[in-house]
Amino acid sequence: MRLSTKAQYAVRAMVDLALYSNGRPITLKEIAGREGIPLSYLEQLFLRLKGVRLVQSVRGPGGGYLLARDGSEITVGEIVAGVEEQLNPVACLDSGAAECSRMPTCVTYSVWKGLGERIHSFLDSIRLADLVTDARRRLATIPDRPGDGTPAS
Repeated sequence: MRLSTKAQYAVRAMVDLALYSNGRPITLKEIAGREGIPLSYLEQLFLRLKGVRLVQSVRGPGGGYLLARDGSEITVGEIVAGVEEQLNPVACLDSGAAECSRMPTCVTYSVWKGLGERIHSFLDSIRLADLVTDARRRLATIPDRPGDGTPAS
């Protein structure tokens, strides 16, 4: 099972936003440049992230995006859920899925259900602020990176 590119890019973009914002709105163009994510793709992701109230937009000159809540209050699980359709190891666990005719006798259902619960629990245990702390530590070990700017303290 793999996370989609949407989920991977969304988490990277949210880390970037938290890392470089320092209270000022960040444009998607800035994030796209630092993260190597196509701008049009980021626009789609941020519409979804805004829809689930993880980011807020600021219009006008100097506008862009800000986190809607502190990074310590946002989990990776929320970010992934905000851009993914479903994140389950098998289709029968998806909400709204038709009940499988084998459900009463399925010997593997508990395996897939347990795996899904662990995936969700793991992603929900990681805060955006934790990733930002790790990113600052990693960036501190890299010699000057042209065009990246200085991460927010």
